[in-house]
Amino acid sequence: MKALKPSHKEDKRYLLLEGKQLKKNVPLAIKEFIGTLGLSETVLIWIEENILSINRKSLEKVRAAFLLWPEEIKILKVSGTLKGLRK
Repeated sequence: MKALKPSHKEDKRYLLLEGKQLKKNVPLAIKEFIGTLGLSETVLIWIEENILSINRKSLEKVRAAFLLWPEEIKILKVSGTLKGLRK
């Protein structure tokens, strides 16, 4: 199978998060705010315990979902690369 061209790949943003029970609360917050279809459009991938990869187009929706969630989920930093996020 051929690799995708760079123009066909989805742009990602990496989020550095802070909060309690992130692996449980993050998908629930997004699903409650934008629904199951919206959760699938975010292409949610956990890189590390507190680093999350999402689709660039859904960044504002994810931020809004975290603000409305009753338990605190803070976005400490947003970056287009993991190297930039860890600095």
